[in-house]
Amino acid sequence: MSLIGLLGQTAKAAESSTEHPGTEGEGKYTIGPDYRIDPDLTDRGNPKGKYFEFTMRLAESKIFRGDDSTLAPEKKPVRKERKIFVYVPAAYQDGAKAPILVIHDGPGQLKLVRNALDNLTIANDPNRKLPAFIAVAVENGGNDGKKSERGLEYDTMSDRLARFIHGEVLPAVLNNADIKAAYPKLTFTENPWGRAVMGCSSGGAAALTMGWFRPDLFRRLIAYSGTFVDQQDDDAAEEGKYPLGAWEYHSGMKLIESSEKKPLRIFTHVSENDLRAKDPEETHHNWVMAGERTAAALKSKGYNQRFVFSLGTSHCDRRVFEQTLADTLVWIWRGYHAE
Repeated sequence: MSLIGLLGQTAKAAESSTEHPGTEGEGKYTIGPDYRIDPDLTDRGNPKGKYFEFTMRLAESKIFRGDDSTLAPEKKPVRKERKIFVYVPAAYQDGAKAPILVIHDGPGQLKLVRNALDNLTIANDPNRKLPAFIAVAVENGGNDGKKSERGLEYDTMSDRLARFIHGEVLPAVLNNADIKAAYPKLTFTENPWGRAVMGCSSGGAAALTMGWFRPDLFRRLIAYSGTFVDQQDDDAAEEGKYPLGAWEYHSGMKLIESSEKKPLRIFTHVSENDLRAKDPEETHHNWVMAGERTAAALKSKGYNQRFVFSLGTSHCDRRVFEQTLADTLVWIWRGYHAE
């Protein structure tokens, strides 16, 4: 099916989809400074799904070819190809329209997500159960920060990443020979409420940006240590409209509060000792300030939102994921009705 056809189908699904998740689990949660791994994020001996890995060449992309004018490849090398990691849980039945979770900076937290799927898709407690979503972890295009391919993909205030994932990565998953051999009837839901995105740092900002600009495609968003700061390329075309990059979500133009409320469900987190925590506001680079302000803006606007503040931890801290990710996944999928 063409990209236009896919977009049309998804738009129709978005119009007809409704959610009634309630408010349980919303608000701010402070955790730590002591941490432990949630047993549901460990291998508990439950049936395992199938894991796949393949690559996509950047030069073959129509959106992120690795040759954008904002890049400085001599200083920040661009990958020739990116790896795609896919996990199909044992609970998935071939032919069912599968919900999906896209994970930035693949493989990212895929190991923890795999364990959560193995344990919680078969949970007896309906309030502690996950749908049999398929996890698609996507490697970034290389390097970090301004002038990098990763920065272009994750820190740019546009719908480019959402279009790339929807129009290029997901079809590549469905057309992969190994995956097709194992699941000949595999299909993804067109319901945007069945499409979640998660990431940390710039990957977290990218999760919010994908839903913000394309809520017709992705509506469940998870951002740990989100880079809601001014890290967009200075020579990006989007600078004209969003001069402070993701900082504009909560400050400057107050994008979240000044825009019409979108159909999104959003988890955000920031660590007590996150990046540049003591920077003054005028740097537009204080992660703690940005994280707290983003959460406050979402609350003020009336979003279904959950915000975790973790004591004694740093940027994208492993201990935070190990303690919270199962709870985060359960909360982010509240209200989802399988097709």
